[in-house]
Amino acid sequence: MNGEIEYEVYNLPAALLLQHRLPNQVVTTLNDYLDKLRQDKSRESAGNTLVGQIHQGEQLKMNYEDASLKPFVRIVESLASAYLRHFVEQTQSVVSSKKISMDMLWSVHSFEGDYNPIHDHITKTQMGISFTTWTMVPEQIMKQDDKQVDLYESSGAIDGFINFTYGLNQTADPERLRPSQSRYIMPEPGKLLMFPSWMQHTVYPFFGEGERRTVAGNLNCFDLTQEEIQEIKENERV
Repeated sequence: MNGEIEYEVYNLPAALLLQHRLPNQVVTTLNDYLDKLRQDKSRESAGNTLVGQIHQGEQLKMNYEDASLKPFVRIVESLASAYLRHFVEQTQSVVSSKKISMDMLWSVHSFEGDYNPIHDHITKTQMGISFTTWTMVPEQIMKQDDKQVDLYESSGAIDGFINFTYGLNQTADPERLRPSQSRYIMPEPGKLLMFPSWMQHTVYPFFGEGERRTVAGNLNCFDLTQEEIQEIKENERV
């Protein structure tokens, strides 16, 4: 015996947040699609279903069945399957097999002063997965640091950031050994974040020139039919 005290630490997760870096070509394809969409006089606004206070820009419905967007949709649906797998592994939950598919896809073209108040998302299925990514971000936003956030003295340290909130937060939490229940994240072109649709989040306004261009969406998680489960088992045996 060497005098060391053995122990285990149990991690008690409140939520899972997945981050992915999109290939540059996918980001370029998204921007090409959105450039054309913004010039299309028949484009449809998504503002009637979104809470974004986008006064300078616009929020647009995207056709996720468009051929040019198929590589992006495949990536997102694959990430959602990975998200569900990690949730089951890390929480040791029993979850039935799901068929994951895109529900809605939209873009948010934000300029100075535009913002999104705190909100969550709704999907057709009880289990829903949401995501957000950026294809354009003004330089003044990316000059900041989301690892060391100091909000005193009107620092502007989270201008243009997204903030995920999954519980009550209080100033004294660290001294009470209570982990933070929120996370500030700086947007970057190609950075994609995936989260449960129930998780509330807000996007803060920024100031100065430039467009913060966001692509976001929801995925449904349908229960598999017995025929689909059997088909999967047969494919696994091949």
